[in-house]
Amino acid sequence: MSNLTSNEQIKYLVEAIESDREQDLRPMLAELHPVDTARLLESLTPEQRPAIWAEQSNADRGEILVEVSDGVREDLLQGMDNPELVNAIRDLDIDDIADLIPDLPDDVLADVLFTVDKEARAGLDEVLSYPEDTAGGLMNVDAVAVRENITTRVVIRYLRLKGEIPENTDKLFVVDRKGRLMGVLPVTLLLTSPADERVGRLVDREPISFRAMEPQDNVTGAFEKYNLVSAAVVDEQDRLLGRITIDDVVDVIRENADQSLMARAGLIDDEDIFAPVTKSAKSRALWLGVNLITAISASWVIGQFEETIEKLVALAVLMPIVASMGGNAGTQTLTIVIRGLSVGTISQANAWRVLKKELLVGSLNGLIWAFAVAVVATVWYHDYGLGIIIAMAMVINLIVSAMAGVGLPLLLQRLGIDPALAGGVALTTLTDVVGFFALLSLAAVFLM
Repeated sequence: MSNLTSNEQIKYLVEAIESDREQDLRPMLAELHPVDTARLLESLTPEQRPAIWAEQSNADRGEILVEVSDGVREDLLQGMDNPELVNAIRDLDIDDIADLIPDLPDDVLADVLFTVDKEARAGLDEVLSYPEDTAGGLMNVDAVAVRENITTRVVIRYLRLKGEIPENTDKLFVVDRKGRLMGVLPVTLLLTSPADERVGRLVDREPISFRAMEPQDNVTGAFEKYNLVSAAVVDEQDRLLGRITIDDVVDVIRENADQSLMARAGLIDDEDIFAPVTKSAKSRALWLGVNLITAISASWVIGQFEETIEKLVALAVLMPIVASMGGNAGTQTLTIVIRGLSVGTISQANAWRVLKKELLVGSLNGLIWAFAVAVVATVWYHDYGLGIIIAMAMVINLIVSAMAGVGLPLLLQRLGIDPALAGGVALTTLTDVVGFFALLSLAAVFLM
């Protein structure tokens, strides 16, 4: 299959859809990977998608449903009857079926469970018994397990009889008679060792593994840190439950990155870009309301110094500089701290040291740029006093922004609120208010 890599291809497909040239549409769609078809469907309007969807096989439809965003998936599912859904889903991997279950009608789910084999049904029950944001919810039950008292020849014969090895199999899991994980056998060692070598002599007895209730953020961090391709999931008695593979971890990392990016603007990361106008407007209205409240609070501070601004109009011109510099500096610190919290390099244990370092950085930058803006203000308005005032306000705001950039994410995390979602708005409000108040109050005291 080829990759959908160019806008020209998308444009050609759209033109074929609009002009009903099915003979041109089918050959190109047949060459697309399901992942690329999913991206294509997301770039089309709801009216254009049925032409693409109708050309997909049942096997491809299942993979496409896993890959598309929730908003597009909802649109596609509405156009499918129960038999079509069952045929598209039943041959997917257990973890992929589990991901789709929240979006499936109860009767479709019942039909899927009825059509899959007993082993797959048991595996699905196992995965669904754990929250989706844990290692157990992320795992697949297709782990290949062997005993340590057999030879590599027996293992290879077993794999041949099995007929199909699960994707991303870089290691086999060695278990005892009770199914407890004893270690792992790297496939590279299996293939390069003598045929009569015992598995027990090749096994790595200190593998990276995860308890079923381990948070998925810990899982993604371990995969990144230790360059894992797969890892075992075990229960409290160390019995092997399944495995997590790199493809699922990459999906989680991508979803978290998308969510973090969209959350800063108060948007839903899986929203259909062609969703109805009223639906999109409704989902964004709350965040705009929050921003309106923060803007009003900053304006209220300005309103308390109307007389000062009337007497010295230059303050109205210079206020945005102080607020903007504080906001940008705070955003830098906020981004560093949020990332540190997500990867585990910043915690409550070392937060004080981080705060001290960022305060020093804020103070140094404050002095440097305060001098620069003081020179600009003095040359611009020929007023040394005004230059000194704006310099003082700049230093104050950059120091406060450094404190807020460290303190806000830690506070929000302790309150159980996602710092990526609420940190940016809180920081911007604080730096605006502090910047305006510092400049106007200093001006009212020393220049009036």
